[in-house]
Amino acid sequence: MIASAPDEIRVSEIFGPTIQGEGALIGQPTVFVRTGGCDYRCSWCDSLHAVDSRFRADWRGMSTAEVLAKVRALSGDTPLMVSLSGGNPAIQPLGPLIQQGQAEGYRFALETQGSVSRSWFADLDVLVLSPKPPSSAMATDWKSLRTCVDAAASGPRIVLKFVVFDEADFAYARHAAAQFSDLPVYLQPGNHTPPGPQDIDACIDTEGILRRMAWLVDRVIADQWYAAHVLPQLHVLIWGNKRGV
Repeated sequence: MIASAPDEIRVSEIFGPTIQGEGALIGQPTVFVRTGGCDYRCSWCDSLHAVDSRFRADWRGMSTAEVLAKVRALSGDTPLMVSLSGGNPAIQPLGPLIQQGQAEGYRFALETQGSVSRSWFADLDVLVLSPKPPSSAMATDWKSLRTCVDAAASGPRIVLKFVVFDEADFAYARHAAAQFSDLPVYLQPGNHTPPGPQDIDACIDTEGILRRMAWLVDRVIADQWYAAHVLPQLHVLIWGNKRGV
């Protein structure tokens, strides 16, 4: 799944500036670089257009210079946070983009499930590790997740983020957080009505998601998990399943 040319980044979409909708950087103005390709296939994936190989023809191979030029154009040459997402952006050669962008004042956050580690994780400003719970139907390689933490070393701010649908997911998040007790934890309710890969503004059950959010808050408090941060997907509450916002 790694891009064919050493400096080629397989890109699904680049958009923004908009706000980061979730996790540790929620509400922060951001340009998103969404890469194409993933080594996972989560049951509730909300970005299948960047995951499913059927849509490979829609992905564009771009050089570091081309991606950075697009980011500059979108941000009006004003440095801001750049979110590297996917798919799994860790399978793309993003090290040069991070280094060159930072030289111009841009900051970089990357979110990955923690299945693939890269030496350039240490150059990031923020590394979001989002291992996938039982509801995803994916199995976690705990050794690989630890390798990702070790690869980042003391470079970026490292946080854990978990999508929670039910009790099994909550227990998983508790277990994972206990293994990395020095990392901040962010929890968010799962979206049980994710968009299809060809939907750019699919219907969404906002009320159902908010009920899950209320349950998650109650569950965290009942468990006295006071170190956890419980947040919604803000972009979902504002725009639903609309893409590119």
